[in-house]
Amino acid sequence: MRFVHSTSATALFSLLKTFSWQELRHHPWRNAAAIVAVMLGVALAFAVHLINASALDEFAQAARSINGQPDIELRNLAAGPGGGFDEAVYVRVAGHPDVAVASPVLEISTYAIGTSGNRHALRILGVDAFVAARISPQLMPQPQAAASVDGNAGDSFDALAVLAPQSLFLNASAQSLLQVRPGGSVQVQAALSLQALKVRGSVAAPGGALAVMDLGAAQDLFGQLGQLSRIDVKLKPGAGRSAFLDEIRKTPGWPTDVGAQSPADATDRLSSLSRAYRVNMTVLALVALFTGAFLVFSVLSLSVAKRAQQFALLGVLGLTGGERLKLVLLESAALGLVGSLAGVGLGAALAAAALTLLGGDLGGGYFTGAAPALQWRTGAAAAYAALGLLAALAGGWWPAQQALKLPSAQTLKGLAATPETHTLGRRHFALGLALMIGAAVLAALPALFGLPIAAYLAVGVLLVGGMGALPGLIGLALQVAKPLSQRSALPMLAIERARRVRAGASAAVSGVVASLSLAVALTVMVASFRESVSQWLGVVLPADLYVRTASSTLAGESAYFTPEFARDVAKTPGVVQSRNQRTRLLQLAPSQAAVALLARDVSDAGAPLPLLADALAVPEGAVAVYVSEAMVDLYGATPGSRFAKLNQAFDPGNKAQAASFFVAGVWRDYARQGGSIAMDSRDYVRLTGDTRINDMALWLDAGHDVAQVQQAIRMKAGQAGALIEFATAGQIRAVSLKIFDRSFAVTYWLQAVAIGIGLFGIAASFSAQVLARRKEFGLLAHLGFTRWQVLAVVAGEGLAWTSAGALAGLALGLAVALILVHVVNPQSFHWTMTLAVPWLRLAALCLGVVVAGTVTAWLAGRAAVGQDAVMAVKEDW
Repeated sequence: MRFVHSTSATALFSLLKTFSWQELRHHPWRNAAAIVAVMLGVALAFAVHLINASALDEFAQAARSINGQPDIELRNLAAGPGGGFDEAVYVRVAGHPDVAVASPVLEISTYAIGTSGNRHALRILGVDAFVAARISPQLMPQPQAAASVDGNAGDSFDALAVLAPQSLFLNASAQSLLQVRPGGSVQVQAALSLQALKVRGSVAAPGGALAVMDLGAAQDLFGQLGQLSRIDVKLKPGAGRSAFLDEIRKTPGWPTDVGAQSPADATDRLSSLSRAYRVNMTVLALVALFTGAFLVFSVLSLSVAKRAQQFALLGVLGLTGGERLKLVLLESAALGLVGSLAGVGLGAALAAAALTLLGGDLGGGYFTGAAPALQWRTGAAAAYAALGLLAALAGGWWPAQQALKLPSAQTLKGLAATPETHTLGRRHFALGLALMIGAAVLAALPALFGLPIAAYLAVGVLLVGGMGALPGLIGLALQVAKPLSQRSALPMLAIERARRVRAGASAAVSGVVASLSLAVALTVMVASFRESVSQWLGVVLPADLYVRTASSTLAGESAYFTPEFARDVAKTPGVVQSRNQRTRLLQLAPSQAAVALLARDVSDAGAPLPLLADALAVPEGAVAVYVSEAMVDLYGATPGSRFAKLNQAFDPGNKAQAASFFVAGVWRDYARQGGSIAMDSRDYVRLTGDTRINDMALWLDAGHDVAQVQQAIRMKAGQAGALIEFATAGQIRAVSLKIFDRSFAVTYWLQAVAIGIGLFGIAASFSAQVLARRKEFGLLAHLGFTRWQVLAVVAGEGLAWTSAGALAGLALGLAVALILVHVVNPQSFHWTMTLAVPWLRLAALCLGVVVAGTVTAWLAGRAAVGQDAVMAVKEDW
């Protein structure tokens, strides 16, 4: 009969709070392990979110300040960011009755040399200053007085300075980068020459290095007479955007490639392009949180086991099973809440430090050069804190279930067995196998919304299924090891006890299995990607020396080589063969990133390209194109098909519209996530008339020194020789792999964090278990076992448990790696790779975990072996 009535509810509740508080307070190190795991998981994920959100906000703010607030932008939607159209379109737009303001703009990406003498990337906008000020006030040039030679202020420039030829106005970033102030001068690169311009003032536009000059002067300087990049349009009040566009498109002679887009489209495209990278980084950051859930599970499982008689006493006093469940969940919530709140604070600090030291680029290259300020996100902070709390509650659910099912009377008498943290029945083992089969089904599903959502679920389901089958697998492994231990008492004791309490062993090593499996998967994925990139570089870099004058595709529109110079370089002593390449961007879909078009020598059936299969025969009259893997996924450009969408990317009045583009092959391109198309340079010149060259690949005679060839080429360029960049295949390969390693540096840290948390968890588990086994150790001592022999038993158990856990973690990790390599990466980034398993590295990783687990068990056993263990036996006498 229960003797605790409703009037005693307050006293019982107070007792429960004291019970939980004492448990949390008396085991600070064990509970700290769970708190740290949750904290790191939340911190890393929240930091990744803040860094990327801040970088995107900075990009969007800079775009808004530069583009102003037009209602629409008219652009050449097919030609890509570097394309333009005839300025005659502006006359039609500006004269339309619905247009309040129309601002013509010419966008140029090039390079400039300032006071420091170094060459820096510079974006130049040619504008009609008096019109642009009405839409984009921050682009309005501000003429300033230049300092005279004696340091006094010189004559003030008048307003007409904005119209003066050879005049430039720099924003703060450009002035700092080029180390020049108003009154100074800079040299701007146009093709393979330098043009001196006078800095006559500044502009208020924020963001990266930017310069503004008169539209006509910019057209003349860069050979773009009669060309515009965009027209910013502000409509009159009451004018409808759709009606205006429909009407203006019907204007006779309106170019079909000129259309409207929103000023925010560029930000949306960048967000879409970097989304897969951001999501993958976030998922990787949650690895620590995933292992943290298992650590909470391990800590609370052993806590429930240790306090079984205390729970039974509370049950006799009137505490129901449901209340015991709530008590354990309350403890897990306390751990999760503390870890989540600390994680949010740590994540914000990590994000602020990363933005200050590294900028907004986490290695993906999407936000290179941006140095944004931290943008706090309260909603995201609450979401990640809630995620950490849910992870802790998930980890405490099964231990809470065990507390719920405790038989009070039997447990209080010491007759009930220690509650198992895993049910070892066949049903649960079968459930684990079913979940792993379900993971295979999920991995076969296509991407959703452009993201491998089903594949991520497959990874989670696979790990949970593996955990469910873990007791049975550990039992099988220990059964195999049993015959090996029969010759000696100590190994026999260690193996036999580990085999008979394999559920407890599973609880102890679950965190290690989870963290090790993810570490193995990431190791295999990174190794596979690196090996594939290394092989790819060996194919795409066949020449001895590479020559260029622009490091970016956009800058290649204004900084390029002429055919005459390329022919002259080919005649340089020591050069036995040369191949030229023209690279430009095409906008095949408004919502997608620009596609790179590579015009190069592919006459030998695509031999210079790393094709996935043999090139197809090209039908008579068709133009062969070779597309990257991303083009197949994003645009449906399958081998053997006609790629009609490519026609619209060339000028409408050109012969390209009559061309039939045939996809002759698919090639692997790890440099351009948005897609790339290769075609023969002769076809490109015939269809477009564009003879500009961006890159030259040179094969050298073995008897000539590379440095001598470089010097000879610079001499051919004259004063512009300093504008030429050289790199050998080995140098490009080394730089590319260095960038790759930097991009995946975060994953290495995440692996270390996951493994560290797992080992911390097993240390806490072993410590709790050996302290609870003092009577057992005392009995062994009475039977004649020495202290070192008892420690050997404990270490042997740790060796058996961690060895089984390492094998399980290795198997699960390899299975997860298959999903990452063959599903997640193709669905995220639209490229494939070859699976490469670094067996020596994985063996070292598993061996390190086994050694660490064994040493941890031995150290934990020292705390429980001694006089206290001997005296503990008296409690049963």
